[in-house]
Amino acid sequence: MLSPADRAPEFTLPNHEGREVSLTSLLRRGALILYFYPADFTPGCTREACSFRDLHTEIQKVGLTVAGVSPQDADSHRRFRDQHHLPFTLLSDTDKSVIRMYDVDGPLGFGVRRATFLIDQSRNIRDAVLADFRIGAHDAFVSRAIALVGA
Repeated sequence: MLSPADRAPEFTLPNHEGREVSLTSLLRRGALILYFYPADFTPGCTREACSFRDLHTEIQKVGLTVAGVSPQDADSHRRFRDQHHLPFTLLSDTDKSVIRMYDVDGPLGFGVRRATFLIDQSRNIRDAVLADFRIGAHDAFVSRAIALVGA
């Protein structure tokens, strides 16, 4: 997994609407919380996404943007966003190329590790957490990110 002080690799992936979105475009408005998750509609991933949704107003107040990445296609992401009223971008990494760039591929290439990065506008990783089954660790990470960026 990439660490704080590493430079975040540039990428371009389709979003939930099928439109291409780059890391650079996500960073235009400010720092980014980029999170990787295994799959749409699973209990843990749904809980995590809804947590980001519930904190979204606080996240936006300090100028942060949120984007999630998983291997499902744009149609799955669109349905997942609609069903859970998610106000942020979901990106489709069907070949897991970005997942591998950020070194969050699962053991032996199966699945995706649950990881979250805080990336500044210069593409530097300022903080990161790998929490796999500890979804609450992501809530604490978001609180730290809000405090760090809002300071």
